[in-house]
Amino acid sequence: MSHKPLILVTNDDGITAPGIRALVEAVAPLGEVVVVAPDSPQSAMGHAVTISKPLRLDKIRSAIYGKLQAYQCSGTPADCVKLAVSKVLHRKPDLLVSGINHGSNSSINILYSGTMSAAMEGGIEGIQSVGFSLLDFSYDADFTYAKKVARIVSKNILAGGLAPGTLLNVNIPRGPEAEIKGIKVCRQARAKWEEEFDERKDPNGRTYYWLTGKFVNYDKGEDTDEWALKQNFVSVVPVHFDLTAHESIANLNQWNWE
Repeated sequence: MSHKPLILVTNDDGITAPGIRALVEAVAPLGEVVVVAPDSPQSAMGHAVTISKPLRLDKIRSAIYGKLQAYQCSGTPADCVKLAVSKVLHRKPDLLVSGINHGSNSSINILYSGTMSAAMEGGIEGIQSVGFSLLDFSYDADFTYAKKVARIVSKNILAGGLAPGTLLNVNIPRGPEAEIKGIKVCRQARAKWEEEFDERKDPNGRTYYWLTGKFVNYDKGEDTDEWALKQNFVSVVPVHFDLTAHESIANLNQWNWE
Protein backbone atom coordinates (compact mmCIF):
# COMPACT_ATOMS: atom_id res chain seq x y z
CA MET A 1 0.00 0.00 0.00
CA SER A 2 1.26 3.43 -0.92
CA HIS A 3 1.62 5.92 1.92
CA LYS A 4 1.33 8.84 -0.49
CA PRO A 5 -1.92 10.81 -0.53
CA LEU A 6 -4.41 9.27 -2.94
CA ILE A 7 -5.72 11.90 -5.37
CA LEU A 8 -8.72 11.37 -7.64
CA VAL A 9 -8.77 13.59 -10.74
CA THR A 10 -11.93 14.13 -12.77
CA ASN A 11 -13.63 16.80 -14.90
CA ASP A 12 -16.61 17.54 -17.14
CA ASP A 13 -14.81 18.46 -20.38
CA GLY A 14 -13.82 14.85 -21.01
CA ILE A 15 -10.73 12.73 -20.51
CA THR A 16 -8.91 14.15 -23.54
CA ALA A 17 -9.41 17.82 -22.59
CA PRO A 18 -6.25 19.91 -22.13
CA GLY A 19 -7.52 21.13 -18.75
CA ILE A 20 -7.53 17.71 -17.11
CA ARG A 21 -4.06 16.98 -18.43
CA ALA A 22 -2.89 20.23 -16.87
CA LEU A 23 -4.52 19.30 -13.57
CA VAL A 24 -2.84 15.89 -13.54
CA GLU A 25 0.51 17.59 -14.09
CA ALA A 26 -0.24 20.00 -11.24
CA VAL A 27 -1.07 17.40 -8.59
CA ALA A 28 1.07 14.44 -9.70
CA PRO A 29 4.00 15.49 -7.46
CA LEU A 30 1.68 15.54 -4.43
CA GLY A 31 0.60 11.90 -4.32
CA GLU A 32 -0.71 8.83 -6.10
CA VAL A 33 -2.99 10.02 -8.91
CA VAL A 34 -5.93 8.12 -10.41
CA VAL A 35 -7.98 9.63 -13.23
CA VAL A 36 -11.66 8.80 -13.82
CA ALA A 37 -13.33 11.18 -16.27
CA PRO A 38 -16.14 11.24 -18.84
CA ASP A 39 -15.40 9.79 -22.27
CA SER A 40 -17.00 12.85 -23.90
CA PRO A 41 -17.77 16.47 -22.90
CA GLN A 42 -20.37 16.77 -20.12
CA SER A 43 -20.47 20.53 -19.56
CA ALA A 44 -23.52 22.00 -17.79
CA MET A 45 -24.72 18.54 -16.72
CA GLY A 46 -24.99 19.69 -13.13
CA HIS A 47 -25.39 16.84 -10.67
CA ALA A 48 -27.09 14.49 -13.11
CA VAL A 49 -26.61 10.76 -12.57
CA THR A 50 -27.29 7.93 -14.98
CA ILE A 51 -30.14 5.60 -14.03
CA SER A 52 -31.77 4.61 -17.33
CA LYS A 53 -28.90 3.04 -19.26
CA PRO A 54 -25.74 1.02 -18.57
CA LEU A 55 -22.55 2.75 -17.54
CA ARG A 56 -19.27 1.81 -19.21
CA LEU A 57 -15.93 2.16 -17.48
CA ASP A 58 -12.82 1.47 -19.53
CA LYS A 59 -9.18 1.64 -18.55
CA ILE A 60 -7.21 3.63 -21.09
CA ARG A 61 -3.60 3.46 -22.11
CA SER A 62 -2.38 6.69 -23.57
CA ALA A 63 0.84 8.64 -23.80
CA ILE A 64 -1.12 11.51 -22.26
CA TYR A 65 -1.31 9.74 -18.90
CA GLY A 66 1.77 7.53 -19.10
CA LYS A 67 1.82 4.97 -16.30
CA LEU A 68 -1.00 6.58 -14.31
CA GLN A 69 -4.24 4.67 -13.77
CA ALA A 70 -6.75 6.37 -16.03
CA TYR A 71 -10.33 5.40 -16.85
CA GLN A 72 -13.00 6.84 -19.10
CA CYS A 73 -16.66 6.61 -18.12
CA SER A 74 -19.70 6.84 -20.37
CA GLY A 75 -21.63 8.77 -17.72
CA THR A 76 -21.71 12.18 -16.08
CA PRO A 77 -19.08 13.77 -13.82
CA ALA A 78 -21.05 12.65 -10.74
CA ASP A 79 -21.19 9.11 -12.19
CA CYS A 80 -17.40 9.19 -12.56
CA VAL A 81 -16.91 9.95 -8.88
CA LYS A 82 -19.41 7.31 -7.77
CA LEU A 83 -17.77 4.63 -9.92
CA ALA A 84 -14.28 5.68 -8.87
CA VAL A 85 -15.12 5.34 -5.19
CA SER A 86 -17.06 2.10 -5.63
CA LYS A 87 -15.13 0.20 -8.31
CA VAL A 88 -11.71 1.68 -8.97
CA LEU A 89 -9.99 2.90 -5.82
CA HIS A 90 -8.60 0.70 -3.09
CA ARG A 91 -9.50 3.27 -0.42
CA LYS A 92 -11.21 6.63 -0.05
CA PRO A 93 -9.13 9.35 -1.70
CA ASP A 94 -7.41 11.96 0.41
CA LEU A 95 -8.29 14.57 -2.19
CA LEU A 96 -10.56 14.97 -5.20
CA VAL A 97 -9.66 17.61 -7.78
CA SER A 98 -11.99 18.45 -10.65
CA GLY A 99 -11.12 20.46 -13.78
CA ILE A 100 -9.35 22.44 -14.92
CA ASN A 101 -12.55 23.60 -16.59
CA HIS A 102 -12.48 25.63 -19.79
CA GLY A 103 -14.56 28.64 -18.71
CA SER A 104 -15.86 30.21 -15.52
CA ASN A 105 -17.82 28.41 -12.83
CA SER A 106 -18.21 31.43 -10.56
CA SER A 107 -21.41 32.65 -8.94
CA ILE A 108 -24.63 30.83 -9.97
CA ASN A 109 -22.74 28.76 -12.53
CA ILE A 110 -21.81 26.37 -9.73
CA LEU A 111 -25.36 24.97 -9.90
CA TYR A 112 -25.05 24.06 -13.58
CA SER A 113 -21.41 23.03 -13.59
CA GLY A 114 -20.42 19.41 -14.12
CA THR A 115 -16.96 20.33 -12.84
CA MET A 116 -18.31 21.50 -9.51
CA SER A 117 -20.90 18.73 -9.29
CA ALA A 118 -18.07 16.20 -9.44
CA ALA A 119 -16.42 18.04 -6.56
CA MET A 120 -19.77 18.18 -4.76
CA GLU A 121 -20.19 14.42 -5.15
CA GLY A 122 -16.76 14.02 -3.61
CA GLY A 123 -17.84 16.14 -0.68
CA ILE A 124 -20.96 14.04 -0.22
CA GLU A 125 -18.70 10.98 -0.09
CA GLY A 126 -16.65 12.61 2.66
CA ILE A 127 -13.70 13.37 0.38
CA GLN A 128 -11.89 16.71 0.56
CA SER A 129 -12.74 18.20 -2.81
CA VAL A 130 -12.06 21.22 -5.00
CA GLY A 131 -13.05 22.34 -8.49
CA PHE A 132 -10.81 24.49 -10.67
CA SER A 133 -11.89 26.65 -13.62
CA LEU A 134 -9.94 28.90 -15.98
CA LEU A 135 -11.74 31.85 -17.55
CA ASP A 136 -10.72 30.81 -21.07
CA PHE A 137 -12.90 28.68 -23.33
CA SER A 138 -10.17 28.22 -25.94
CA TYR A 139 -8.93 24.68 -26.59
CA ASP A 140 -5.43 26.20 -26.72
CA ALA A 141 -5.80 28.01 -23.39
CA ASP A 142 -2.60 28.61 -21.43
CA PHE A 143 -2.86 26.63 -18.17
CA THR A 144 0.59 27.56 -16.86
CA TYR A 145 -0.56 29.76 -13.98
CA ALA A 146 -3.73 27.71 -13.40
CA LYS A 147 -1.53 24.67 -12.72
CA LYS A 148 0.40 26.65 -10.13
CA VAL A 149 -2.82 27.68 -8.40
CA ALA A 150 -4.12 24.10 -8.45
CA ARG A 151 -0.94 22.84 -6.81
CA ILE A 152 -0.96 25.56 -4.13
CA VAL A 153 -4.61 24.95 -3.24
CA SER A 154 -4.23 21.17 -3.28
CA LYS A 155 -1.15 21.30 -1.05
CA ASN A 156 -3.03 23.45 1.45
CA ILE A 157 -6.00 21.07 1.53
CA LEU A 158 -3.75 18.04 2.05
CA ALA A 159 -1.81 19.85 4.79
CA GLY A 160 -4.62 21.55 6.68
CA GLY A 161 -7.86 19.95 5.60
CA LEU A 162 -11.29 21.43 5.00
CA ALA A 163 -14.18 21.71 7.42
CA PRO A 164 -16.57 18.74 7.20
CA GLY A 165 -19.09 19.16 4.38
CA THR A 166 -17.09 21.99 2.79
CA LEU A 167 -15.45 22.09 -0.64
CA LEU A 168 -13.80 24.82 -2.68
CA ASN A 169 -14.75 26.52 -5.94
CA VAL A 170 -11.63 28.07 -7.47
CA ASN A 171 -11.78 30.33 -10.53
CA ILE A 172 -8.67 31.64 -12.24
CA PRO A 173 -8.51 34.72 -14.49
CA ARG A 174 -7.15 34.40 -17.99
CA GLY A 175 -3.65 35.72 -18.57
CA PRO A 176 -0.03 35.31 -17.49
CA GLU A 177 0.97 35.16 -13.84
CA ALA A 178 2.48 38.65 -13.98
CA GLU A 179 -0.99 40.10 -14.59
CA ILE A 180 -2.71 38.23 -11.73
CA LYS A 181 -2.94 40.25 -8.50
CA GLY A 182 -3.17 37.31 -6.11
CA ILE A 183 -5.69 34.95 -4.52
CA LYS A 184 -8.81 36.08 -2.63
CA VAL A 185 -11.18 34.05 -0.47
CA CYS A 186 -14.65 35.26 -1.44
CA ARG A 187 -18.35 34.67 -1.21
CA GLN A 188 -20.50 33.66 -4.17
CA ALA A 189 -21.95 36.66 -5.99
CA ARG A 190 -25.70 37.05 -6.40
CA ALA A 191 -25.94 36.83 -10.18
CA LYS A 192 -27.88 34.90 -12.80
CA TRP A 193 -28.32 34.21 -16.47
CA GLU A 194 -31.03 36.22 -18.22
CA GLU A 195 -31.98 33.62 -20.79
CA GLU A 196 -33.78 33.66 -24.10
CA PHE A 197 -34.64 30.91 -26.54
CA ASP A 198 -33.88 31.66 -30.16
CA GLU A 199 -36.61 30.05 -32.28
CA ARG A 200 -35.34 28.49 -35.50
CA LYS A 201 -36.41 26.11 -38.28
CA ASP A 202 -34.61 22.95 -39.28
CA PRO A 203 -34.29 21.89 -42.97
CA ASN A 204 -37.60 20.03 -42.66
CA GLY A 205 -39.41 23.13 -41.46
CA ARG A 206 -39.75 21.92 -37.87
CA THR A 207 -39.31 24.44 -35.08
CA TYR A 208 -36.47 24.08 -32.62
CA TYR A 209 -34.99 26.33 -29.92
CA TRP A 210 -31.44 27.39 -29.14
CA LEU A 211 -30.65 28.68 -25.66
CA THR A 212 -29.05 32.13 -25.59
CA GLY A 213 -28.78 34.88 -23.01
CA LYS A 214 -26.41 37.01 -20.99
CA PHE A 215 -24.87 36.77 -17.54
CA VAL A 216 -25.92 39.58 -15.21
CA ASN A 217 -24.26 40.35 -11.88
CA TYR A 218 -26.65 42.10 -9.49
CA ASP A 219 -24.15 42.03 -6.61
CA LYS A 220 -22.07 45.16 -6.10
CA GLY A 221 -20.14 43.78 -3.13
CA GLU A 222 -16.36 43.87 -3.19
CA ASP A 223 -16.09 40.54 -1.39
CA THR A 224 -17.54 38.35 -4.15
CA ASP A 225 -16.02 35.99 -6.66
CA GLU A 226 -17.26 38.10 -9.57
CA TRP A 227 -15.62 41.23 -8.15
CA ALA A 228 -12.35 39.40 -7.50
CA LEU A 229 -12.21 37.96 -11.00
CA LYS A 230 -12.99 41.32 -12.58
CA GLN A 231 -10.10 42.80 -10.60
CA ASN A 232 -7.84 39.97 -11.85
CA PHE A 233 -7.66 38.00 -8.62
CA VAL A 234 -8.10 34.25 -8.33
CA SER A 235 -11.35 33.62 -6.44
CA VAL A 236 -11.65 30.88 -3.83
CA VAL A 237 -15.19 30.28 -2.55
CA PRO A 238 -15.89 27.73 0.20
CA VAL A 239 -19.23 26.04 -0.47
CA HIS A 240 -21.28 23.21 0.99
CA PHE A 241 -24.03 20.91 -0.17
CA ASP A 242 -26.42 21.59 2.73
CA LEU A 243 -28.99 23.80 0.98
CA THR A 244 -31.03 24.45 4.13
CA ALA A 245 -31.90 28.12 4.61
CA HIS A 246 -31.16 27.94 8.34
CA GLU A 247 -32.10 31.57 8.96
CA SER A 248 -35.66 30.84 7.79
CA ILE A 249 -36.39 27.98 10.19
CA ALA A 250 -37.41 30.20 13.12
CA ASN A 251 -39.77 32.20 10.92
CA LEU A 252 -41.39 29.11 9.43
CA ASN A 253 -41.93 27.70 12.91
CA GLN A 254 -44.22 30.69 13.58
CA TRP A 255 -46.60 29.70 10.77
CA ASN A 256 -49.98 28.15 11.47
CA TRP A 257 -49.56 24.60 10.22
CA GLU A 258 -53.11 23.45 11.07
